Amino acid sequence: VIGNKNYSSWSMRPWLALKWGGIAFEERIIPLGGEGYGQSAIKEVRDVSPSGRVPALHVSGVVIYESLAICEWAAEQAPSLWPADVLQRAQARAAASEMHAGFAALRRDMSCNIRRRLAKAPAWPADTQADLTQLFKTWEALLQRSGGPFLFGARSIADAMFAPVATRLRTYAVETPRASQTYCDTIFADAAFQEWERAAEAEP
Repeated sequence: VIGNKNYSSWSMRPWLALKWGGIAFEERIIPLGGEGYGQSAIKEVRDVSPSGRVPALHVSGVVIYESLAICEWAAEQAPSLWPADVLQRAQARAAASEMHAGFAALRRDMSCNIRRRLAKAPAWPADTQADLTQLFKTWEALLQRSGGPFLFGARSIADAMFAPVATRLRTYAVETPRASQTYCDTIFADAAFQEWERAAEAEP
């Protein structure tokens, strides 16, 4: 169960992981908004997710209702979603967790809107600029170490967690260093991402 593809960045993350892992699933979209929105109190979402939020994955009578938890479940079915090397796997988990718990200013000021394109980036406050600096530093260190094209060479949950951020940089015309822009272009060229993007663009 996911939200609008144009806006629900947290839904995109495990959706990509499931696609990349080759895990079949049935998709249900609940448009977000209306009564209870922003308070985790939309009735249709509460009916399928105990947190009142999407995404939620229903498996054999169990509800997994958090993005990174769904990704971890997917990796247990498809271990290639994490790097094989134990230290690289730990580092990939650290990067995914950093995105999951951090970059609050970036997320505050750059809401997910896949269709939108600004002609010029706004003047970002200091905490948002600090998040961008940290983002590019993280990406470029990992890409230099792995050789790319994804953060750990092959697609991983870390990339699924950062994919919506790549769309935000594009939406808000953020000046992006070359290596980070090449990484964003790698995400945009991915077949599963393009499937999500087409659906987002087609939404009312």
